[in-house]
Amino acid sequence: MKKTVIITGAARGIGRACAELFAAHGYQVLINYYRSAVAAAELHRSLKAKGYPVALFQADIRSRPQVDRMVEYCLTELGPIDLLINNAGIAQTSLFVDLSADEWQEMIDTNLTGVFHCTQSVLRTMLPRRQGKIINIASVWGQVGASCEAHYSAAKAGVIGLTKALAKEVGPANIQVNCIAPGIIETGMMDPFTPTEKAALKEQTPLERFGAPEEIAACALFLASDGANFITGQVIGVNGGFVI
Repeated sequence: MKKTVIITGAARGIGRACAELFAAHGYQVLINYYRSAVAAAELHRSLKAKGYPVALFQADIRSRPQVDRMVEYCLTELGPIDLLINNAGIAQTSLFVDLSADEWQEMIDTNLTGVFHCTQSVLRTMLPRRQGKIINIASVWGQVGASCEAHYSAAKAGVIGLTKALAKEVGPANIQVNCIAPGIIETGMMDPFTPTEKAALKEQTPLERFGAPEEIAACALFLASDGANFITGQVIGVNGGFVI
């Protein structure tokens, strides 16, 4: 029987790489998106054309009613949910003293509260079955902090703390919760950085390059596998040695 995964923010970057990899490995994939409708539709078409069982659902993860509707849709269209990948998120660079309260709140609502909404909604379907896995995509900045990204770092640190606490809580129900903390990955989030800034980040990375979204997806695929059934509450750094 095929397993089912919900991937939030699956239209682009890491989320898209996860959707493509998990579909290719036999998963039924629910592609979640919010604003990237064109990219999400294109991904959906391309995976359908390959014969993969995929579904598409627009939901703002900041909204609990929308998240609950997404989960219900997944149950109806694809069946029981075996895996949730909390990937959706936003990034912003700003001096802390220049941050507005609205910018702070939007970051927390999207990158942390969105994870809460999706995880709680999906867990209510996993707990009665006593099986399931949750993989949260955090960031190296949630581990060590980033200058001019205090609100982003705080939100991702919150995701890491949530991962560890929840792993202890739902472990007795045979549910594993883990976190991937990517380093500098070549996605659209890097677009605001200048060539000089990118070069400096590469110099700080022992492997002297940025990661690819597919490398994060590969780690997620391992954590989702039966070979990772004894791994829970862990933060896996896929960062080229940026943080050791």
